[in-house]
Amino acid sequence: MIPKLENKVVIVTGAGSGIGRASALKFAEEGTKVVVVDIDVQGGKETVRMVKGAGGEAIFVKTDVSNATEVELMVKKTIESYGRLDCAHNNAGIESSMKLMVDCTEAEWDRCINVNLKSVWLCMKYEIPQMLRVGKGAIVNTSSIAGLVGASKRSEYVTSKHGVIGLTKAVALDYAMQGIRVNAICPGLTLTAMVERIWQARPETKLRSQEAVPVGRAGRPEEVAKAVVWLCSDATQFITGHALVIDGGSILGYF
Repeated sequence: MIPKLENKVVIVTGAGSGIGRASALKFAEEGTKVVVVDIDVQGGKETVRMVKGAGGEAIFVKTDVSNATEVELMVKKTIESYGRLDCAHNNAGIESSMKLMVDCTEAEWDRCINVNLKSVWLCMKYEIPQMLRVGKGAIVNTSSIAGLVGASKRSEYVTSKHGVIGLTKAVALDYAMQGIRVNAICPGLTLTAMVERIWQARPETKLRSQEAVPVGRAGRPEEVAKAVVWLCSDATQFITGHALVIDGGSILGYF
């Protein structure tokens, strides 16, 4: 049971599919009002329909989370709709090109860093002032096990996800005395649209990647979502600046 999330308000970015959608649905299940954020209008609206179909409350705000003006407007619409902001799951992200570092273009580098890392900074920049008005808040940023170890031919992705963890730890210290908790999650192989795209591009990796997980399978978005909601709940009031690994034991194989 997740304590005291009923009637709170949460922003979930990248909520049009995958972990973000599962997070939005889990928050709604706990009675939280959900602001579904995505650049994908169809996916975002479908998540809202799913939330409402299950008896929850949600709105959709189309947002490019790498754009400061759009992020500021997204938070403004949240306050206009619900009057407050208690929690946020800054989850939006993209995969990288599968190239050696010297073959990665500047445009590819900038896009990955902007969507995966700058967006987290922008979201917190506009979310935290609203949480300070409430007097407390909880933020969960989505990193990856690639934020803890290296990965060949994914230099921009690995850099962006390492950056999310560093940013999380720094901001957690900035606001620890003001009631704002900031944590990160580090999912391993999880059955999302991103993973499906990678498997379609490189079918030979599908079986191998699942066999590499010690528990013998990929994770489900719902399993990650449960951890996100838990980190936003009052059950974790003494946890901040933490990077929670959710990977079926995969990272153990890197050492």
